[in-house]
Amino acid sequence: MTTLETRRLISRPWQQADVEPFFALSSDPEVMRFFGGPQPRETVEAVVKTAMERQRDFGVWFQPLILKETGAFIGITGIAKVLFEAPFTPAVEIGWRLDPAHWGQGLVTEIGRAFIDYAFMERGFDELVSFAVHDNERSIAVMKRLGFTHDRGDDFDHPRVPDDLSHLKRHVLYRLRNGAGKG
Repeated sequence: MTTLETRRLISRPWQQADVEPFFALSSDPEVMRFFGGPQPRETVEAVVKTAMERQRDFGVWFQPLILKETGAFIGITGIAKVLFEAPFTPAVEIGWRLDPAHWGQGLVTEIGRAFIDYAFMERGFDELVSFAVHDNERSIAVMKRLGFTHDRGDDFDHPRVPDDLSHLKRHVLYRLRNGAGKG
């Protein structure tokens, strides 16, 4: 399993102790605005259990993001296989979710660069994708800072978003080819 470190951050495999801080993160309405709202504890526990299984199989997954200075759990980040069918699959995505107290500090961009290097240099993937609800401006800005590019023709309706959340269905897709986005 994979642990990545940057100057300020550690992204490491899940531990059972991560359930509580992940539940707190997943209970925050602002964090969960583009994910359908706060999640109940049972859902969070199931997500962590599934992530632990997938990180064993894939070597990495969306996993805890720890602030080195304090050891605090501040979010999740990582790369993962896209597990639904879409015109761009099969694919490996990069994603993140961060505590609002740490927004605007360049942390996601910092760890994102480490995951891009890992995905391309260690794993040899040809491409990474990243996607977000069409009006999630913060995530889209990170994708652009990381060197991802957008083609409107790639945008899609997310098949796992329920129809009763139609305002969250439309997603933009950004791509980064191996060898691009360094910096």
